[in-house]
Amino acid sequence: MTKPATTESVTLRVPSDVLAEIEQIADATERSRSYIIVRALRTYLLNEGAELLSAVHGREQIAAGEREDMDDVIAEMDRIIAGKVA
Repeated sequence: MTKPATTESVTLRVPSDVLAEIEQIADATERSRSYIIVRALRTYLLNEGAELLSAVHGREQIAAGEREDMDDVIAEMDRIIAGKVA
């Protein structure tokens, strides 16, 4: 049996028109506003949020010295294309 995810309460201000649409969707799907908002946030995190987190992770890797020089990468690709690397 999997352990249920913990939740935390947050307070946020939402434009009236956005909240109205959230409420319409919640009513139509017989779900809570919280459910709809969490789904929307998860979708954001899978798309734009993931891109941003990837960039942050990349910057952290660069700062930690975990990188390759672009000239070395291109030279290696040229060797592979030329068939000099198995």
